[in-house]
Amino acid sequence: MTDAFSSNSDAVLQRGVDVTSGSDAPLENVEEQYQIKRTCDFINNNGFKKVALQFPDEVLVHSVPIATEIEKSTSAKLFVLGDTSYGSCCVDEVAAEHVGADCIVHYGRACLSPTTRLPLIYVFERRPLDLEKCAAAFRELYPDTQSHVVVLYDVNYAHAIDDLQALLTPSYPNMVVSSLVLDHCHGHSEPPPVGPGEPGVVREFGRRCVLKAGLGVRDYSVFFVGPEGAVLRNFMMTWNRVRFSTFQPATSASRAESPAVNRSLMKRYYAIERAKDAGVVGILVGTLGVADYLAIITQLKETIRRAGKKSYMFAMGKLNVAKLANFQEIDVFVLIACPENSLLEHGDFYKPVVTPFEMEVACNRGREWSEDYVTDFRNLLPGGQNHVALGSELEAGEVTDVSLITGALRKHGLWSEEAAVPSEDPSSLVLRNQNLTVAQTHTAASYLAGRSWQGLERKLGETAVTKAVEGRRGIAIAYEGEGKSS
Repeated sequence: MTDAFSSNSDAVLQRGVDVTSGSDAPLENVEEQYQIKRTCDFINNNGFKKVALQFPDEVLVHSVPIATEIEKSTSAKLFVLGDTSYGSCCVDEVAAEHVGADCIVHYGRACLSPTTRLPLIYVFERRPLDLEKCAAAFRELYPDTQSHVVVLYDVNYAHAIDDLQALLTPSYPNMVVSSLVLDHCHGHSEPPPVGPGEPGVVREFGRRCVLKAGLGVRDYSVFFVGPEGAVLRNFMMTWNRVRFSTFQPATSASRAESPAVNRSLMKRYYAIERAKDAGVVGILVGTLGVADYLAIITQLKETIRRAGKKSYMFAMGKLNVAKLANFQEIDVFVLIACPENSLLEHGDFYKPVVTPFEMEVACNRGREWSEDYVTDFRNLLPGGQNHVALGSELEAGEVTDVSLITGALRKHGLWSEEAAVPSEDPSSLVLRNQNLTVAQTHTAASYLAGRSWQGLERKLGETAVTKAVEGRRGIAIAYEGEGKSS
């Protein structure tokens, strides 16, 4: 972790960036690989004049030929979004609005989180899938042809799933193949709704499964087509009582997944205990494009306040150890991001980084830890399938319990009904001392007062006035003449 704070100046200047393309498609196949005709039809049919093209880092090497091909068939002005967003799987609507774009074309892998501001289409990378080997792996993993199996897949293999379904359906009548939920995109139509009395529908992480009547997700096994990554991890964390098997197209390897997810859940429970011990919470805004992110921020701030904790909000793009280490007064961070970017391994960070669900378990008395895990914050909002309402202000009085980490007695909730009333100063915390007088305490100022080093001392009037002299030239890591005697 020391490299995050300091590095050799020569190494910084000479360091190269290794960019490898995620696609092995030759450049002459760019029209087919990146669906140029479909993209042009989308632009022309809707009369868009300014179009934002969003690429993941590994596909930026093909951005110029893609934009050139689109310009040949449209009169729109194209903008390639060069900023690296927090997660390339999310649609960067903010960057598109900065250039006044009428729509967004999103390339590569996507988390399928719904957007609300601009028209959008996805152009998934079409990676090859050996259908025969995949079908053979499925038959080997599920020798019983009456098995109830849900087939999930990474979006880059969506183009081949219909052919895989045609191979397996005659032998496996109880197999359910999921579909991608793209109803928030232009040019895509959602399957017809399920009527009363028909099989139930399960929607999770941009996938839609129609299960048989009377059966739930726990009655099925899951066969996942794609590499190990955030998609598989999220499903295994959410459906942690379901047996998973995987097929990796790149290596044609298949296996039954181990129950290691239970150990992951225990790590997340430890993070929840750290959140319960925290007095100051930092809300990290990791997305500006996923629908309802402002609503979850508002709900989290109120939940944290009801628990008697202080909150600060940060928007800092991509996270790293050095950025978060700048805020030592924060005891725990809660990250608001799409499901694929929410679960961070906080071992490298100095303070834990938890999800909105974990923060609610720590602060909302009505929510309890269970085997059901929620990574999509929209499910926590009113109307969501996992929403738990906060109690009234009168029920927000102080309670105590014992920390499982430190063994110390900790307090939970507002200190008094008077303290429950928001102060006119939103950055202050109202406390009641033994003399029943109200005092304003600023968390950051209190932390600064207790530090051994508090910054440079101004010493106004004590320092002699001197004539200004010419300073150094150059950049901070290598000033001109640095290291030479004057």
